[in-house]
Amino acid sequence: MISPVAISSKLPQVGTTIFTIMSKMATDFNAINLAQGFPDFAIDPEIIRLVTKHMQAGNNQYAPMQGVPALRNAIAQKIENTYGRKYNPDTEITVTAGATQAIYTAITALVKDEDEVIVFTPAYDCYVPPILLNHGKPVYVQMKGPNYKVNWEEVRKLVTRKTKLIIINTPHNPSGTIWSDSDMRELEKLAVDSDALVLSDEVYEHIVFDDATHYSAARYNELAKRSLIVASFGKTFHATGWKMGYIYGPENLMTEFRKVHQYLVFSVNTPIQYALADYLENPTRYQNLAAIYQQKRDLFLEAIAPSRFSAIPKAQGTYFQLLSYTAISKKKEVQFAELVTKKHGVASIPVSVFYHQPLDQQVLRFCFAKSDDTLLKAAELLNKI
Repeated sequence: MISPVAISSKLPQVGTTIFTIMSKMATDFNAINLAQGFPDFAIDPEIIRLVTKHMQAGNNQYAPMQGVPALRNAIAQKIENTYGRKYNPDTEITVTAGATQAIYTAITALVKDEDEVIVFTPAYDCYVPPILLNHGKPVYVQMKGPNYKVNWEEVRKLVTRKTKLIIINTPHNPSGTIWSDSDMRELEKLAVDSDALVLSDEVYEHIVFDDATHYSAARYNELAKRSLIVASFGKTFHATGWKMGYIYGPENLMTEFRKVHQYLVFSVNTPIQYALADYLENPTRYQNLAAIYQQKRDLFLEAIAPSRFSAIPKAQGTYFQLLSYTAISKKKEVQFAELVTKKHGVASIPVSVFYHQPLDQQVLRFCFAKSDDTLLKAAELLNKI
């Protein structure tokens, strides 16, 4: 059925996401899905027990808009333990229905007509639509392979008096790179000099490899004063379907965030919040995460070593690995990703779709947040290409 009322789309360029397309293709062709970023292994039974416990205890009604106090207190302690900075759980931390909701709400709260927003590409696809919906103007900074490093001289040239917000993502999806201390200090200086705000997407904060350090915006005094920082329980505890996250930042920014948050979702799942508060009492549950995923990254890379793919670069963080296929084909990324899914049985994501204007570097993104058996089966198929 089609409505007879004429509609002018607010997002005319937006269609079905590549994640939906590739995941459906994986199902249709019975391919191993290394496209969408979700684990295919079980979460800790203890957290399921805790959720059940709180459901049975009657914690099933609306939570406070900003989040259950016990969870916000646990988050504040976690941030202080990890980054050495104190945030007030009453005024500076809000529990959200996943990181995407936090990002949408933050952009809606901060961006007004004609405000410019710096976006580093390749970028996850949830940043630009809310900028456009709020009549802001995305300003793109292109990072290229094989290292996906930021050219800060280029960034400085793009900053104007209209620059309101700078969106960053580290550890970075899709490239698997992490921003250095030098990068964060450049960002801090730029934000202070331009009086811009920062939205820092740090959902993979605990997934960094080879003894590297995640340099959160919370580590830097001046940067912390002007940043809203987004985190994800779904990514950290292998429960992406729960859509549980949080955001933290200075009280004046959080006040504006909550004004919008209360009219989007008001509050989020109550028993899961109580369960997460209990679960966070043991810090090793997130401190050991990097070792789990480093083992999977190393297993995957070792397994595909005989293939004609090459890792560029070797993932420093997240649970994504980029593979170049320049030694295999000259096809464009979308075409090659479809071919590998249909003919060879492994689904991935073409990196070109993460750019504003597709930049085809013959690179695909593979998710290694999978069981060892899944990764080995996928590698066996990739090795035959």
